[in-house]
Amino acid sequence: MYRVAGTLFVLSAVSMGAAGCMGPTYGTDKTATEQLVDDLGDSISIAPTKRPEKIAYQPRGQLVKPAEARLIAPQQNLASAENPNWVESPEQMRDRLKQEADDNVDNPNYRSPLIVGVTEGKTKSVEQQATEYREARKIMEGRENRRRFMSDPPLEYRKVDDPAKLTDLGESEAAKDKRRRKEAEVAGTGRKWWQLW
Repeated sequence: MYRVAGTLFVLSAVSMGAAGCMGPTYGTDKTATEQLVDDLGDSISIAPTKRPEKIAYQPRGQLVKPAEARLIAPQQNLASAENPNWVESPEQMRDRLKQEADDNVDNPNYRSPLIVGVTEGKTKSVEQQATEYREARKIMEGRENRRRFMSDPPLEYRKVDDPAKLTDLGESEAAKDKRRRKEAEVAGTGRKWWQLW
């Protein structure tokens, strides 16, 4: 009887130990069963709890202060209108040129940049400016007879069989509105347009 009880006890202890080794430890180096047994044992235990060790704190050293307390002045912000290299806005440039033109009204040698177009250091005449304007209008309206960019559609795609289609605006919004109201009135009565009552 004692042999059987001892054998069963040893077998159960070995099986519990093997089961404990095979379970997950969850980062505590103990299996869930071992952790449960330890927690239950700690809650039932009547032994006094261990006091935490006292930490010997050393006094902190004094702050090291600089010998001279004078601070360096901060750098001037370059992104401000007070900077002489600040870029002039188009509105400021226009106002400056207008003021300059007003100041030189009586000067016959003064040529305002607002009147004369200057590109690449050359002064353009009124005829050149008019020609450039007409070319720009052609490009804007798509009337040019050549492709300027690769993204432009081929010239044969721009051709229309009837030029009147370009100027035809279609039915006016007032006519569309009048037609829709009439259709809605007929649809609401349940009668055809030719029925009087």
